[in-house]
Amino acid sequence: MSGFLNRAKEQAEHALSAGKQKVDEVQQQRAGGDLLKRLGAAYYAERTGSGSAQATQDALTALQAHVAAHGDAFLRG
Repeated sequence: MSGFLNRAKEQAEHALSAGKQKVDEVQQQRAGGDLLKRLGAAYYAERTGSGSAQATQDALTALQAHVAAHGDAFLRG
């Protein structure tokens, strides 16, 4: 009986770990999408005269940092 409970506990812990990993992936993809949207908005504002080159560069830098830390999978979604 103890072996069964240990296996059930291991499976539950594995499922919980996999679930947490998936949540983290979704959150990172969402954050990457938000940064990409911010870059697009900054670029549009700059091109239409209501934004600055610095705001566009700041958005690009933030996006590049996210890609360096978490990869660019969100770009292929």
